[in-house]
Amino acid sequence: MRTILYLLTLLIAFAVVYVLIPPLSRLAFRLDFVDKPRAGVERKLHREPIPLTASYAIFVGFFAAYVLIARDLSWETAALFGGGVLLLSIGTLDDWFKTKGKDFPALPKLLVQVSAAVLVYAAGIKFSGFFNPFTEQYVMLPVWLQFTLTILWIFGVTTVINFSDGMDGLAGALSAISGATLFIVALAMGQSGSAIMAAALVGVTLAYLRFNKPPAKVFMGDAGATFLGFVLAVIALDGAFKQATVLSLFIPILALGVPIFDNLFVVARRFLQGKSIYQADASQAHYRLLRAGLTTKQVVAFLCLISACLSLSSIVLLLLEV
Repeated sequence: MRTILYLLTLLIAFAVVYVLIPPLSRLAFRLDFVDKPRAGVERKLHREPIPLTASYAIFVGFFAAYVLIARDLSWETAALFGGGVLLLSIGTLDDWFKTKGKDFPALPKLLVQVSAAVLVYAAGIKFSGFFNPFTEQYVMLPVWLQFTLTILWIFGVTTVINFSDGMDGLAGALSAISGATLFIVALAMGQSGSAIMAAALVGVTLAYLRFNKPPAKVFMGDAGATFLGFVLAVIALDGAFKQATVLSLFIPILALGVPIFDNLFVVARRFLQGKSIYQADASQAHYRLLRAGLTTKQVVAFLCLISACLSLSSIVLLLLEV
């Protein structure tokens, strides 16, 4: 019965996104809400204007599937929805500025992303502690540390998925792999709510990839990428991090390994160079691989292969725990 529910969740999420993207794309052209190629900008790999409206289809598809199947109208769901609305709103503003060839200020984005994380924490979804491997006792962290680690995790994952969205199919594919891994983890830990959430996320990303695979016909922009990162972070907190042991703390980190490790390098580099961490450049792994001579499809396939290997490693850790 559970298997049917998970499959139904994925199919509903997929169907909603698949149906909504074409009309939203047409609307984007009418509103001039499109990502235009810019001469001399290495990050702009496309040559035609691309609609930036997939984020709204992803948002609607995810919540339609999750609420319909989970039937969970708790404070946790409200916080997830509220945080998603905040990210979608600020992401839309950021995307709109980009359609005009301008950069949106970093501070409002930072404040809104942190606010979304605080909403989730206030609803009770947080990293509270871990099991001591030597005494098998649960170590409850101080409240200030629970708050700090939860906010840093949500903000960090939201940011790294957004930073990974620089190539057709890449952020969607990495999110799908991470979501599928967290789905397996949630199943193994008996957390049906997290599993439904992960199934919905996989469904929306697979439908999005139908339109975003190289060459892309639609983009999700910052609005969609930050939303996907936010949901992945919450799934990990509500699933893999819950009642975690020291070893299993690495499971979600490995499941999100490619965007996390690549963008830690990028952020450290920007910081050392005195740049804003939000200042877009072409320092991510996918741009470096392009400069090394790989095609877009080869870069996406290569990074997805690494992501799959890291995800398998996280599942091995899970099995060791079991």
